[in-house]
Amino acid sequence: MNDWSPIAKVYDPLKAGSIDGTDLEPHDRAVWRAMFSRYKPNKGVLGDPLLTLFVSRLNPQTTEEKLRDVFSKYGDINRLRLVRDIVTGFSKGYAFVEYKEERSLVRARREANKLVVDQNDLFVDFEQERTLKGWIPRRFGGGQGGKKESGQLRFGGKDRPFRKPINLVGVPMNQDWADGGREWERDREVRQRGGNDFSSSHERDTDRANRGRRNDHEKTRDREYHRERKDLSHDRGRDDRGRDDKRHLNTYRTRDRR
Repeated sequence: MNDWSPIAKVYDPLKAGSIDGTDLEPHDRAVWRAMFSRYKPNKGVLGDPLLTLFVSRLNPQTTEEKLRDVFSKYGDINRLRLVRDIVTGFSKGYAFVEYKEERSLVRARREANKLVVDQNDLFVDFEQERTLKGWIPRRFGGGQGGKKESGQLRFGGKDRPFRKPINLVGVPMNQDWADGGREWERDREVRQRGGNDFSSSHERDTDRANRGRRNDHEKTRDREYHRERKDLSHDRGRDDRGRDDKRHLNTYRTRDRR
């Protein structure tokens, strides 16, 4: 807990797929794909990664000229690249902006995030492909973006930081839950060993369920008995009521034995 950080310092696909970075199993197939992917940053990319901004959620109609006009007010731009499809030439909705000075980079990241450009709210952050160790892009199941509808939420970034894990150390556990947990662990160990104790455990569970059903049946029987007893009290006198009650009770008990 001492080294916890809401922003990932090293990219781990399994942690990125967890809201607090504590999951032990992937929750979707994309995380599996990212865990077994081996990605190397493109060495052909020019520019200083420490002075480069990542700009996403762009309107498909936004051009390089428009982006340069927007981001040049934060400082001198050294290089700007709007990523386009290699076949169609259409914008993919994200770009990279390299500044000449670090203070321009920091200011643009702080002020341009959620800026509306061509009716779209921009997302602006530092470049991570060449700066975050272990980075896996979205097309391989990684990244730190995604929408809830797609089921591929990723955490550990500026847009969705990690939530602080709940520290359960020192928290008293309810005794009933503790006993149930120990019994479940004992049954699981027996199943893993392949022993015969699992059948006895199953029989214990069946006996508990049967006792619960018998108790419910007895309660229902008693309610019916008292309801008929109340009806008889209106029709007969006080002297005959005791005899009829005993006969009715014996009738219900006889019916249960059948």
